Amino acid sequence: MKKIGILCGGYSSEYEISVKSATTILNNFPTNYDAFLILVEKDKWTVKYNNEEFDFNPWTLSFKNNNAEIIIDAGIIYIHGNPGENGKIQALFEMKGIPCINSGSLASALSFDKWYCNQFLKSFGISVAKSILLTSHSEINEDEIIDSLGLPCFVKPSDSGSSYGISKVKSKEELNPALEKAFKEGRTVVIESFLSGTEVTCGAYQSKKGIHTLPITEIVSENDFFDFEAKYHGKSEEIIPARISQNEEIKIEALTKKIYNLLGLKSVARIDFMLVESEPFVIEVNTTPGFSPASIVPRMLNHKGQSITDFWNEIVEFELL
Repeated sequence: MKKIGILCGGYSSEYEISVKSATTILNNFPTNYDAFLILVEKDKWTVKYNNEEFDFNPWTLSFKNNNAEIIIDAGIIYIHGNPGENGKIQALFEMKGIPCINSGSLASALSFDKWYCNQFLKSFGISVAKSILLTSHSEINEDEIIDSLGLPCFVKPSDSGSSYGISKVKSKEELNPALEKAFKEGRTVVIESFLSGTEVTCGAYQSKKGIHTLPITEIVSENDFFDFEAKYHGKSEEIIPARISQNEEIKIEALTKKIYNLLGLKSVARIDFMLVESEPFVIEVNTTPGFSPASIVPRMLNHKGQSITDFWNEIVEFELL
């Protein structure tokens, strides 16, 4: 049986969420593969194999079990944030010639950075919010920012996959504290204009039969927006299927497939939109969407009547062709 390492953990504030996602995948993985978890931490990587723990060598992508070296045949990198969702570990796999059953290094890096991803998609005529990119060296003129983007606006770490550090700014006085908060999570920060509409998300994956979309889900947050608390602490309602028209549904599914192709995505992805007067604006592209039992993609699969095992079997069969 092919040995599939499911990498999780990582260096971001979503370490535990990543472990939950990977554990859900492992517990439902097709039994014709020998799958196991690899916990990634800054000081060490640890593999959990046959109820035992072993040191995992990231440079050889292998571990020793009873003095026998086991090299994995493929990896599923399910780290939310650095160093997985941003493509760093994918690059290592590519250098070693070992396949990843998820988006590659370029697609992951581009999708991970909110500003660069949206500018890329904008160049293909896809609607995104008006935005400004800041670095720690940027001169900040609050009046110019507000004149350009209006209020309220959103301040987000651009190069961080975490839901931390995001603020909805409603007044000039809130802008600098929001920037300080965002810069604690990332090296670059994007400020986006506010989009008023219906927030929806669409999952997608590829099998031998092509690109498939999952049931569109409407997100209604109890908070001001879909922040970390809303996402992971039950402060939101996810409505499946979304309460949108058939034309809007067709438009979002087609746009999701187009973005999946443009970015060169693989395996599972989830794309978040804001529907503004029936026009979908891209909010974010997720190449490693949450996969705990309460996460949106498993719930999409449940609504579709597709088991998690069959879902991953379709993906692995295609990606390991």
